[in-house]
Amino acid sequence: MTETTETKDILDCLADLSSDEVFTPPELVNKMLDLLPSKLFEDPNSRFLDPCCKSGVFLREIVKRLNKGLAKLDAYKDLNNRINHILEKQVFGISTTRLTSLISRRTLYCSKTPNGKYSVTNGFQNNDQGNIIWERKDHTWNAKGSCTFCGAPKSIYGNEEGKENYAYLFIHTKKPEELFNMKFDVIIGNPPYQLNDGGGTGQSSTAIYNLFVDNAKALLPRYLVMIIPARWYSGGKGREITNFRAEMLKDRRIRKLVDFENFRDVFPGVDLAGGACYFLWDRDNPGICEVTNYSKTGTSSVKDRYLGDYDVFIRSNASEPIVKKIKDLGYERYLSQRVLPRLPFGIPTTYKPQDSGVPCYFTQREGIRFVRKQDIDDKKNILAKWKFIVPKAPIAGQTDFTKPVAFFYTGNTRIAKPNEVCSESWLVLGAFDSEDEAISFRSYIFTKVVRFLLLQTVVSQNITAKNFEFIPDLLKYDRIFTDEYLCHLWGISPSEWDFIKSKIGEIEENKKQ
Repeated sequence: MTETTETKDILDCLADLSSDEVFTPPELVNKMLDLLPSKLFEDPNSRFLDPCCKSGVFLREIVKRLNKGLAKLDAYKDLNNRINHILEKQVFGISTTRLTSLISRRTLYCSKTPNGKYSVTNGFQNNDQGNIIWERKDHTWNAKGSCTFCGAPKSIYGNEEGKENYAYLFIHTKKPEELFNMKFDVIIGNPPYQLNDGGGTGQSSTAIYNLFVDNAKALLPRYLVMIIPARWYSGGKGREITNFRAEMLKDRRIRKLVDFENFRDVFPGVDLAGGACYFLWDRDNPGICEVTNYSKTGTSSVKDRYLGDYDVFIRSNASEPIVKKIKDLGYERYLSQRVLPRLPFGIPTTYKPQDSGVPCYFTQREGIRFVRKQDIDDKKNILAKWKFIVPKAPIAGQTDFTKPVAFFYTGNTRIAKPNEVCSESWLVLGAFDSEDEAISFRSYIFTKVVRFLLLQTVVSQNITAKNFEFIPDLLKYDRIFTDEYLCHLWGISPSEWDFIKSKIGEIEENKKQ
């Protein structure tokens, strides 16, 4: 019997670790590098920057390509001369922490310091950082107790000296161009995604990946390639992400976008709702964007699209024509205008239920309890109406959007009677004068076509009124709606209907909570 062994890249092992700072598998790095023109790797003057080094894998794979490309040039035929030139003049990094700086230097220079005994370069004799820099930065606290650069709360990150404070160098400077005092042809990397902001139950997070993208753009490289969470398409917390989404969607310099619905398909050891994407930003060649939908089994669709056709990005190439067909029918109102905002009656999840008072739906498990009448905020004057309510996190626990999504079923939705309210665990999708209207509206929401339109804006487990912006408000709810009726009304073709059915799960009448 012959025993075989399989070697595995140590950086693949790092990539399998779950962390706030997701390490990037070498295979993924090379797919991102494939977006760049090959001539960059044959130019001894091209410069590359990873502003968020964690393992050094981006720089290592770049060096491999440069080593091969420059070998074609007479001036760089000698291997030692070639490697010294590449490491000293062409590849640069900014580490996210002191530990990752040591890992990155070990990856790139084969030594934790570039001037160490076993370093593969002799060009950094008096420099123990080389071209991979790190320095401890402190947050700059404002009067509100948050960092002026990244928004981190002082209550969490203003800890004692010596502990990691996650004040990343690249986004904690007003002049990132002064970090190396040079222009870069390519900026590429996988930035940290978020910081705990202490909101809600303590697990709330504020995005910071957008700050890395913005600062990289500000340096005006010829090319920018980054992999980031895909939740910016239509979700994300705060005005900063809303502004970031608007800028990304109108930026014609984004020429390629590769989308993964399931985060695990690109980072096998990490689970993050909404999936991931990487993009190529081409400074000198604006135009239409090539959008690639990708799954674990490979590329599923490639299509040229303008990203800014709507104020959110529809990730699926196959879904976009269906949405457009319905939008082109010219409906004046959409359900985003009917659905009530968060806290429809001013009852937070932290409210302590009472033994008597106004009936209130709390969590699904708690069912109906009671609240004091004086605690109710009926700012929309719907207390006396029939309300159709759904959970604000209808797909809690589901992060894989490649699987059919149901959203709603009879067991997780309610028709609240007049003088019944709900806590912020629920969304009020519609309020009506009669029970028959509420039942009709529920049948509309339960159709697969409507739930498919909802899916196009969902990139996390929570939904808001904004997620209903592609669903027409039919205004008149006086029938039991069916998919057959809506497919005829909206001109949905048999092939489009087959696609819709593949994405949306069945309503399970007797599903338990």
